[in-house]
Amino acid sequence: MSQLYNVSLSPHIRAKDTTRGIMLDVLIALLPPMATGVYIFGIRALFITLLSVASCVGWELLYEKLLGLKVTVGDLSAAVTGMILAMNLYSSAPWWLPVLGGGFAVVVVKCLFGGLGQNFMNPALAARCFLLISFPKLMTAYPAVDGVSGATPLAVIKDGGSVPLMTLLIGNHSGTIGETSALAILIGALYLIIRGVIRIRIPAVVILSSALFIAGFGFIKGDAVTPELILSHILGGGLLAGAVFMATDYVTAPVTGWGQVIYAALIGFLTAFIRLFGGSAEGMSYAIIISNLLTPLIEKLTAPRPFGLEKKEAAR
Repeated sequence: MSQLYNVSLSPHIRAKDTTRGIMLDVLIALLPPMATGVYIFGIRALFITLLSVASCVGWELLYEKLLGLKVTVGDLSAAVTGMILAMNLYSSAPWWLPVLGGGFAVVVVKCLFGGLGQNFMNPALAARCFLLISFPKLMTAYPAVDGVSGATPLAVIKDGGSVPLMTLLIGNHSGTIGETSALAILIGALYLIIRGVIRIRIPAVVILSSALFIAGFGFIKGDAVTPELILSHILGGGLLAGAVFMATDYVTAPVTGWGQVIYAALIGFLTAFIRLFGGSAEGMSYAIIISNLLTPLIEKLTAPRPFGLEKKEAAR
């Protein structure tokens, strides 16, 4: 008796996950840090967030309509880009900054390169760096909190000061809308890990390598490196937000295990180097997009060798 075998096209192992479902989980995980930002900075932060999301969705819809392409805003990827962009903006930013940034993120970095899955770097971070380079004063005019100066914790640390760790954990300090509360970011990270949207590998290596390189570079500079200083670097600024929500981007992060470790360690190295030796007190955004550009090379170097293939053949 003969048997009939049906051979389908790859991939042969399929999951029930959808792009929309994954993006919805990311949006839910972003709610704690963004809600904390609205609570700290007021209703203006909510306005900037909604405007950023609406701009990214609107730019994508407009681009696809004008070119007669399939409308893809329903997959929520543009909404996620808008939320992450708003996360990196401050509450008193002029209204046109998220509109311009959303256009750069969606049209230039995402759509012109083929849409979701084809972008070569994280669109929201690329937009933030574009805005930082184009409008440095506007992008660093952080509002004061409770009458305290608008200097961010990292700027205070770079000038030789210190910020209480509890303040960094709760987030009652100056900064961008979504990066101030380390506790809220960790809640979002826990949700994504439980839901299986991200693995802990990339965030853990980014945080650990950042801490190690900050300590090492601090010794090289002759700074007084203490556990409080390293924790301040981890909890302050955009390190946690970048490690959880941006470095883990499916499109721009390597897919191989060792590739992810190298990629995350590179982000940690660049972040520490820029913070301690560069003119900027932050550095996380630049570290991630530079590492994004190196992802194809990292994947090539860490690709597993097919079973039975000789090393010379695999290299060729």
